[in-house]
Amino acid sequence: MLRPLLIAFGLYEIAKPEPVIDACERIGLANPEDVDRRPWALWGARAEGLAFVWLLARRESGSRIVNAALALAGAVLVFVPDPVIELSQTLVYENTEDLELKPWVKPAARLLGVLYLIVVALSARSGPDEVESDETAESE
Repeated sequence: MLRPLLIAFGLYEIAKPEPVIDACERIGLANPEDVDRRPWALWGARAEGLAFVWLLARRESGSRIVNAALALAGAVLVFVPDPVIELSQTLVYENTEDLELKPWVKPAARLLGVLYLIVVALSARSGPDEVESDETAESE
C-alpha cells in the first residue's frame, strides 16, 4: 500500500513540483512569500520524484548508486540535519539571508530523512508479484 502511494507522490512531484515546493516552504518558512527561488529548484524536486519512482516502480532492485545516495541523504538528514538544511537553502534560494526558518524545520528535515530511508527499504524488497514468480520458478 505504501509503495503505490510513494510512487504516486513521485509522479506528482515530477509533473507538478511547484505545489510540493510551495507546501514545503509554508511548512518550513515564516516568510515563504519573500523567497527568491533559483531557476533549477523545480528540477531538483523533479529529480527527487524521479528517484522515488525509479527505485519503487522497478520490480528488480533499483540502481545501487541511486539507492546509496538516497540512503546516505536520509541518514544524514536523520542524524545531522543542519548541514543539509543549509546546503539545500543555498542551492534552492538566492536570498538565504532573508529566510526565516520555523522552529520545526529540523524535525521536518529528520522526517524527510526517514521518508528517504523508507523508500530505500521498500526498493530493496521484492514486490508481491516477483516473490510469487520466484517461488513458481523454484518449484519447476
